[in-house]
Amino acid sequence: MRLTSPAFEPHAPIPARHTADGADVAPPLVFHDVPPGAQSLALIVEDPDAPDPAAPVKPWVHWVLYDLPPDAPGLPEGGTPLPAGTREGLNDWHRRGWDGPSPPVGRHRYVFRLHALDVRLPALAAPTAAALRHAMHGHVLATAELVGTYARRGH
Repeated sequence: MRLTSPAFEPHAPIPARHTADGADVAPPLVFHDVPPGAQSLALIVEDPDAPDPAAPVKPWVHWVLYDLPPDAPGLPEGGTPLPAGTREGLNDWHRRGWDGPSPPVGRHRYVFRLHALDVRLPALAAPTAAALRHAMHGHVLATAELVGTYARRGH
């Protein structure tokens, strides 16, 4: 399974349009080679370098989605409309939806992880990334990862 974006190459800068310094719209994503037998997909986007790449404390979660249909081709720019049946969890701002990069210092990595699951998860009450990972445990068939970077000007 692979995960790509027409907005940026792997390990390359995420355009400002997709950050808090720009329009703050989610980048478009394309899903490739979802394994047969997948019943749903889950996406978690996080910054493992928060708050400072020189001294990271804990990954900062930017987006949590689950129950994406396994035949979804990807997500459009802005993330909307979400594929039918997709559920949203809470990011680390305690909100649903995408909140883009806004690193306080340095160049941060943003890791988009797409998981193919052998089940459709039950309705979870606005799960955090940790709660979603717990619910996915033992059900992951494959994982794809896309990493982008971002540094604010003058930071």
